[in-house]
Amino acid sequence: MEIADFLGLLHPAIAVIFVFPLIGNVVNFAWQTRQRRLQNLAGGKSKIPPVVGKEHKQLGEWLTGAIVGLVLLGLAYPIGKNILHNQLWNQATFQVAFILLMFILTIAALVLLYRAKKRVWRAVFATLTGAGLIIIGCQDGVFRRTNEWYWSHYYIGITAALLMIFSLAIVQDIYQDRSNRWRTVHTILNCIALLLFIGQGMTGTRDLLEIPLSWQEQYIYKCDFVNKTCPTINPQAPK
Repeated sequence: MEIADFLGLLHPAIAVIFVFPLIGNVVNFAWQTRQRRLQNLAGGKSKIPPVVGKEHKQLGEWLTGAIVGLVLLGLAYPIGKNILHNQLWNQATFQVAFILLMFILTIAALVLLYRAKKRVWRAVFATLTGAGLIIIGCQDGVFRRTNEWYWSHYYIGITAALLMIFSLAIVQDIYQDRSNRWRTVHTILNCIALLLFIGQGMTGTRDLLEIPLSWQEQYIYKCDFVNKTCPTINPQAPK
C-alpha cells in the first residue's frame, strides 16, 4: 500500500475506532434517560442515576462534532486527490482557494454553533454548517453514486450529519419546552439517524471493497462496471 492508500483508510478507521462506539454509548444513555423519565412519571423511584441525562447530552454533543469532522475528512480525501491528480492549483487557483475556504468556514460555523445561545444564532450557524457540508460534497472527486442515491454512502452520510447538526441546534429548546414537542422531534430524528448510521456501516464496507489500491486504478477503471466485465490481457507468447 502507498501513502495515498493509508490516507484513504483514515476515514473508515476513525469511524470504527471512535465514532461507532460513541454512537453506542449515546444510544445507551438515551435509553436510560428515557426509562428514568418514564419511571419518575409513573410515580416510582427510578434506580437509574440522574447523571445519565447529563452524560447523554455531553456525549451527544461530542458525537455531532465527531460526525461532522468525519464527513469533512471523508470528503477531503477524494477532493484532495482530485486536486493533486489534475494539478488544479495551476489551472483553477480560485476553485482550490474556494474549497479550502469552505472547509475553514464550515469548521468555524460548527464551533460557533456550540457557543451560540440564542435560537436565531443557533439556526444561522446550523444552517451554515449544513450548507458547508453540502457545498463541499458537490466538488469534483467525490463519488456520490447519484444513480443509487438511496444506497449511497455519501447521501446517507450527509443526511445523518445534517440530522446531528439539527439535534445540536435544538438541544437547548428541549430543556425549555414543557410540552415536550422538541423532545419528541429529537427522539424521532435521532432514531432515523441511528438507522442511517447502520446503513453507513453497510455501505462503507461495500465501498471499501470497490475502491482499488492506487497501483490498481489504471487497470480497474478500464472495466465495464455496467456489464461487469474487464478487458482481457493477452498472455505473452512463450519464448
